[in-house]
Amino acid sequence: MPVPSLLAVFAHPDDESLFSGGVLARHAAAGARTAVVTATWTADTQRGAELAEALRILGTDEPRMLGYADARVPQSAPGVSRFCDAPLDETVGRLVAHLRQFRPEIVVTHDAYGGLTGHPDHVHTNRVTTLAVQASGLEGLYPDAGEPWQPSALYLATHPHSAIGALSDLVRGGKAMNTVADERITATVDVSPWLEQKWAAVLAHRTEVDRGAAPGLLAGFPTAVRERILSTEWFIRYETVSTVSSQTNLTV
Repeated sequence: MPVPSLLAVFAHPDDESLFSGGVLARHAAAGARTAVVTATWTADTQRGAELAEALRILGTDEPRMLGYADARVPQSAPGVSRFCDAPLDETVGRLVAHLRQFRPEIVVTHDAYGGLTGHPDHVHTNRVTTLAVQASGLEGLYPDAGEPWQPSALYLATHPHSAIGALSDLVRGGKAMNTVADERITATVDVSPWLEQKWAAVLAHRTEVDRGAAPGLLAGFPTAVRERILSTEWFIRYETVSTVSSQTNLTV
């Protein structure tokens, strides 16, 4: 049975490896077309180069970068609007163009909370992606963005309440973590066979390792703790068409 093509849409370089690196590697290894759209930073920055290396490790297509500025790092895209401030119609239209060009069967993005920490770029990426997935299949919207294409399913990368204990060391300063009730999880993916590949992709984001962000925190953990955190990926699935083939499921 063929493995469905997959396009991941995330806010920053490193999000793709942390939240869906195992799924991306698994689909790519099975022969599926995979790619990643990153909302912020630009290809000519160090983080852009690190993203390219991480995607090479995961076996995906070349980076697709929208090139907006990170909400908290103006130098991520000098002279360009912050992603959160850019006109919504513009950002949705640009993502629709990628959807119609790549024509994925599955789209993966942040959940509505924006993940554990609720970074504003994560939250906004969820909003833009949800709108773009709907608009991509409608011929009357964004006619200059290519021929309509309707992905079959949208998966939101998330974390269940039951994972709080394992994840608590990732959120510093006692901040609350955004998790969902376990019964809302519709795909729990064991990515341990691809863990070495996923971890190598996380480490490719050297800037984030060096500054002590999530990749850096993970690098400081004992191997067993790190593997417990990274070996499972959780998703909430939303149907985007009325009749969906079983072939459009994430491989679990």
